[in-house]
Amino acid sequence: MAGIYVHIPFCTRKCHYCNFFSIVSEKYQRSLLDSLKEEIFIQRDYLSGKEIASVYFGGGTPSVLDPSEIRDILSEIKKHYPLSKDAEITIEINPDDSDIAHLKEYSGMGINRISIGVQSFFDDDLEYLNRVHSADQAIEAVRNAKSAGFDNISIDLIYGIPTLNDEKWNKNLETAFSLNIQHISAYSLTVEPKTALDVLIKRKKLPSPKEEDVIAHFRNLMMEMKKKAFIHYEISNFCKEGFYSRHNSMYWSGEHYLGLGPSAHSFNGSSRQWNVASVIEYIDQIRRNERFFESETLNASQKYNEYVMTSLRTMWGCDLNRIMEEFGMDSGTRFSGLSSRFIESGLMVEMDGTYYLTDEGKLFADGIASDLFVD
Repeated sequence: MAGIYVHIPFCTRKCHYCNFFSIVSEKYQRSLLDSLKEEIFIQRDYLSGKEIASVYFGGGTPSVLDPSEIRDILSEIKKHYPLSKDAEITIEINPDDSDIAHLKEYSGMGINRISIGVQSFFDDDLEYLNRVHSADQAIEAVRNAKSAGFDNISIDLIYGIPTLNDEKWNKNLETAFSLNIQHISAYSLTVEPKTALDVLIKRKKLPSPKEEDVIAHFRNLMMEMKKKAFIHYEISNFCKEGFYSRHNSMYWSGEHYLGLGPSAHSFNGSSRQWNVASVIEYIDQIRRNERFFESETLNASQKYNEYVMTSLRTMWGCDLNRIMEEFGMDSGTRFSGLSSRFIESGLMVEMDGTYYLTDEGKLFADGIASDLFVD
């Protein structure tokens, strides 16, 4: 099984915190879509004929395109790649793009999962983030998706926003639960270098997130999700039974995937490649039949580090037997030895040869993983 990610880099407004590649312009839409269809053909052998279990339209904001344009891209993918009959096909939408007619068109073309960029159900939080939509539109978007027939709906939430106190964070979760959705992705607000948020904080135009708020919100998030029977299957992702994100799970389990569009990344088990992060260069290089991506062959250390990092983020944990089989006995001995201090401090547990982060350990996931890496 393999997955395909389609990066649509257009937005109506750039959010302050966003460091994904996107542009606020419609100027190149037609040319980019033509180039995207060409890339679909060019990369048809990248996944070696593996059956496609997931197609994910992300961005940017895919919903800024007309549904007919999404249909054309999907049709082109189906023409050149073997989609499984039960493939999970997801599109990200913003609440201000949640027109019921458009949602019904998505459903009619085979899209069966909607991911809505809610972020917060409070207008002052949305203003801080420079989101386009309002809190009321966020609620309406979920209801519209249901009215259009979707029964696999995910929303994104952000915690640690300086305008978001504990009471409001609890209310965000209560509102999400009341909408009876199947999947919630919740992310800590991160101030990435050179983003608008980074600049505004440095200029003292906006307050900075506080680490103690982030920690409190995350702990409360885990507690409330358990109460509502949401499965915490990856550090930032929670779902009802049977509603794991098939696409994102591929990233965490080391499955192969092809990324299409400017800045998209791909992985085929032995190498990784990434497309040029420029709409103009992407279009020009494909038009001229020039190389539009860079690539690297992964060595054993890189593969080991990636497995440790991704597996520890999940409920399925890091398998010591797999480490020994794929990377050798010495790697297994080293991993178990280094892990012992995290077990003693209550940040990890080991059961039948598989290592898991505890709830407390999830607060320090990146640091723990990096301490277990090899050079």
